[in-house]
Amino acid sequence: MHKKQKILQDNTVYDYALALLERRGVQLTDIAEIVYDLQKDYVEGLNLDTCLENINAVLMKREVQNAIITGIELDMAADQGHLSPILSDMLKRDEGLYGIDEILVLSIVNVYGSIGFTNFGYVDKIKPGIVGRLNADKVTQCNTFIDDIVGAIAAAAASRIAHAQPAAKN
Repeated sequence: MHKKQKILQDNTVYDYALALLERRGVQLTDIAEIVYDLQKDYVEGLNLDTCLENINAVLMKREVQNAIITGIELDMAADQGHLSPILSDMLKRDEGLYGIDEILVLSIVNVYGSIGFTNFGYVDKIKPGIVGRLNADKVTQCNTFIDDIVGAIAAAAASRIAHAQPAAKN
């Protein structure tokens, strides 16, 4: 077995994605609070543990791990000056018309269908909790991708919870 295959078969990618989130100041409980707020009015008995379970299920998906790693490493590369001056400047300022950060995270919300998209749109507009804090901080570190990544994880986990609910009777 090649080393490349081993990395993909164990939890190395998952662990690295989690480590990147933590390195950038994001705890899973921060995301769970957003998930809870998104679903508390629709799911009786919802608690933060259930939200965390669903976040972890979302994080186990390879496409989610890939988006986390790609986005956060781009934020870090901008911080370290490893990108062109033009791209670094756009990322550090979170240029309004850049939009690639939102496009990247659609791979996360797409896993849970149209409700994932609508949940993400809401989170991206309202910027609750950690999403708002990351979005507002353009001085400490580049957060162009991570704020959308966190919002997308929350939206996907909320959508996963919604999908698990029994269908409403008309």
